[in-house]
Amino acid sequence: MSEKNTRHGMIDDAQGLAYGSFVAAVGVMLMTHMGFVTGQTAGLAVLISYATGWGFGPVFFVVNLPFYWLGYRRFGLGFTLKSFLAVALLSLIVQILPSRLHFGEIHPLVAALLLGCLTGSALLALFRHGASLGGIGIVGLYIQDATGFRAGWTQLIFDACLFAAALLLRDVETVAWSFLGAVVLNLVIAINHRRDRYIA
Repeated sequence: MSEKNTRHGMIDDAQGLAYGSFVAAVGVMLMTHMGFVTGQTAGLAVLISYATGWGFGPVFFVVNLPFYWLGYRRFGLGFTLKSFLAVALLSLIVQILPSRLHFGEIHPLVAALLLGCLTGSALLALFRHGASLGGIGIVGLYIQDATGFRAGWTQLIFDACLFAAALLLRDVETVAWSFLGAVVLNLVIAINHRRDRYIA
C-alpha cells in the first residue's frame, strides 16, 4: 500500500481524536466507578485523584504537561499538538460526563474486561491518528536512546510501581481486577497496533 493511501486527512484526524478521547473518558468513568487503577500517566493521575479528592480531569491535564516538550523533540510538532488536544478533550469530557452517565452494579470481571477493551480501542484510534494520552512511553524512548535500556522495560517498571502504590489506597482484590483490565488493554494494543504504519 502506498504512503499516500495510508495517510489520514484533517477530518479523519479530527474524528479519530474525538472518538479516542470520548471512549477513553468513558473508560475513566468506569474505572473510577469501580475504584480501579491503571498504568501510565492516567494511572498516576487516578492515584493522585483517589488520594487527594481532586478531579481526575484537571489532574490528568497537569500531569501530562511536562511530557509535551519531550514529545515535540522525539515525534515532532504534529504529534505534540494532537496529543495536547486529545488530553485536553479527555480532561474536559471527564468533567462533564458524571452528570450525564451513571453506572449501576457491575461485576468486577466484566468491568475489567470492558475497561481494557474500551481503553484499548480508544488508544488505538489515537495512535492511528498520530496522538497519545501519556508521556511515560516518550520518557522510555529517551532513556532507550541515551542508554540502550529498552523503552518497554521503563514502562513496565513505572506501571509496577503504580500498582504497588495502589495497594496503599485500594484493597488487593480491587488492584488485582485492575491488573486484569491493564492486561486486556495491553493485549488489545499488542494484537491490533501496527507499529510499522503508525507513529506511537
